[in-house]
Amino acid sequence: MLLNFDRLGGWKWILLGITGLTAAFLILPILFIAALSFGSSQWLIFPPPSWTLKWYEAFFADPRWLEAAGTSFYIAAIVTVLSVLIGLIASFGLVRGRFIGKEGLRALFLTPMILPVVVLAVALYAFFLRIGLNGTVTGFVIAHLVVALPFSILSITNALEGFDKSIEDAAVLCGASPLEAKLRITLPSISHGLFSAAVFSFLTSWDEVVLAIFMASPTLQTLPVKIWATLRQDLTPVIAAASTLLIVVTIALMLLVALLRKGLKS
Repeated sequence: MLLNFDRLGGWKWILLGITGLTAAFLILPILFIAALSFGSSQWLIFPPPSWTLKWYEAFFADPRWLEAAGTSFYIAAIVTVLSVLIGLIASFGLVRGRFIGKEGLRALFLTPMILPVVVLAVALYAFFLRIGLNGTVTGFVIAHLVVALPFSILSITNALEGFDKSIEDAAVLCGASPLEAKLRITLPSISHGLFSAAVFSFLTSWDEVVLAIFMASPTLQTLPVKIWATLRQDLTPVIAAASTLLIVVTIALMLLVALLRKGLKS
């Protein structure tokens, strides 16, 4: 190997130090938020004077917070299903299709990952106002689907490109129909790509705040929008509790993806 970690000498410790500082820079804010959610003070004070669970009790006792969390989960679930289905169809076309402009179409599908989210939010907000979808579940789903679909397409196309199509062809030669071969051979073989697409689509919708702010209405808010609105009005530690729960769901799903990939490699 051109670069062997064990042969770096003193540079090895410098590299480890930089890695540790980078990890601390990313993780410490999350740990601070989690600590604040257990603090006894009614203000966001660090370090907390003492520890309590009352802010989590206040979160689960407030129907407004629960409604926002339920709305987030409901929209994210719909976005996940649609994103995987559309991403699967698009991925088959991009990987196995032979047509002019395929690479341009692939780039178009990935455009929402490059454009600033606020640009998409303003455009969708102006368009949805004209057709009456602003402040509706349908509007939320379409807006979140725009930013979630690229993750599905990336995950599924990578899985399809790594799948040996000759196995599917062999199933067809043995008597299976093309559709049956895809359902019984191809889809199980790329299940890791489908699972990754589902998780990343769910998290994209679950955590999205910029689009959600533009799509929200007084009667329809997701959890990130509720956190943002409450943050502007009152610095209650309930915000920290809600943020911690949001982070816990995100980390749990990411760990699930990591464990799945580890299991597939072993």
